[in-house]
Amino acid sequence: MPVTLASIKARLDQRIGENLLVIAQAGRKKITKRHGILSETYPAVFVVELNQDENSFERVSYSYTDVLTKNIEIDFEDEQAVE
Repeated sequence: MPVTLASIKARLDQRIGENLLVIAQAGRKKITKRHGILSETYPAVFVVELNQDENSFERVSYSYTDVLTKNIEIDFEDEQAVE
């Protein structure tokens, strides 16, 4: 089944307010892991409120294209990765 930007957004719309882990590609052989809460979804991006104990900034946004192209991976606490 093909994955589309609309289907990724629809899945994330259902998970607003839930804890997640975002694993992002940060360059050559480097990844960053950030814990937070999915706070908002917009037509082109979604916003994650970050855990302040681990990060120096409050929020970060990613595009649905990042998920589609697998530049980031999203793991909710109660399920496998969203791809």
